[in-house]
Amino acid sequence: MKSKVKSRRVGLLILIFILLVSFALCLLSGIFFSIPTRAAELYGPADPNLSPLKLYTQSVILLLSHDQLTSPTNPLALGFEFPINPGDSMGEILTGLSSLNIVDHPRAFRAYLIYTGIDKRIQTGDYYFSPGMSEVEIADALENIVPAQTTISILSGWRMEEIAETLIELGLNISPEAFLEAVNLEEKEGYLFPGSYQVDRNISPESLVDVFYQEFLSQITPDLEEKIDYQGLTIQQAVTLASIVEREAILEVEMPLIASVFLNRLKLDINLAADPTIQYALGYNKDQQTWWTNPLTLEDFNINSPYNTYENFGLPPGPICNPSFAALQAVATPADTLYLYFRAACDGSGQHLFAETFEDHLGNACPE
Repeated sequence: MKSKVKSRRVGLLILIFILLVSFALCLLSGIFFSIPTRAAELYGPADPNLSPLKLYTQSVILLLSHDQLTSPTNPLALGFEFPINPGDSMGEILTGLSSLNIVDHPRAFRAYLIYTGIDKRIQTGDYYFSPGMSEVEIADALENIVPAQTTISILSGWRMEEIAETLIELGLNISPEAFLEAVNLEEKEGYLFPGSYQVDRNISPESLVDVFYQEFLSQITPDLEEKIDYQGLTIQQAVTLASIVEREAILEVEMPLIASVFLNRLKLDINLAADPTIQYALGYNKDQQTWWTNPLTLEDFNINSPYNTYENFGLPPGPICNPSFAALQAVATPADTLYLYFRAACDGSGQHLFAETFEDHLGNACPE
């Protein structure tokens, strides 16, 4: 009787053991087959030519290294080019990337290249890596050779800080700080001529500033210079006044009228009272996230600055932005008027209402 009970217990234990082993095998099997699926969810479809074993091993490496592969390698670094020459092996490429601290996890990086099939599609040429790229983004970039040049566009009325902000996204090996330092050192605010430029990605800050400045010089023809001189202005003064006209005008057609107002005020020794000079003096407005505070408050007009043309007579110390040729031409050939005042029209059209007397100027105010 006891032997039968004992046999039943042994049989039950064996059955339980078999069930546990089966469950464990099913669980492991599920985990095993889900690994490539999980990798596909994170990294996209795998190279269809991979063998099952290679697919599985690369998927495991990728899952274990996900954070390392998707975090920026060096967010504070400058962008730079990396050459891949004909005949370079995968090992040589990985060694080069690792030695330059572009890739910190070569084993995982290699697994991603193999998993995606990028390892078979890398072309020779110069590749550009911008700051803050993750190793996945660097690997993906190896399929696309970045052109040696890039296009920089400067809008009329931008101050140098606004130009500097655009450099971050263009893949230039120039930090905004280095660009601003070069502009200030050479005193070229106002002379960074608006337009589009094709420049080398590895251009220096000083050379970039000179590209803009040379284009400015090409616009100052003897005829324009003669007309500026006729207005009793130096080139520096003309650029400074043109920068104010640029920021005041909404419609280009009104620039000669606005220029005539400021030139008339200068001749009569009346302060310019130009809002854009206050905006320039205030600098960046964190709340509005702009370099041009609008609207201005009464307190803003009391700012202690040589650029405050409400409190100081004459032109400010220098340009407040980089004006267009139209603004320069308006200063050189202003409209022939006796206007001393202007204000924005009340219809939102962007037009201005001009007046010769302060009484008429008050009459042009918008009804409350």
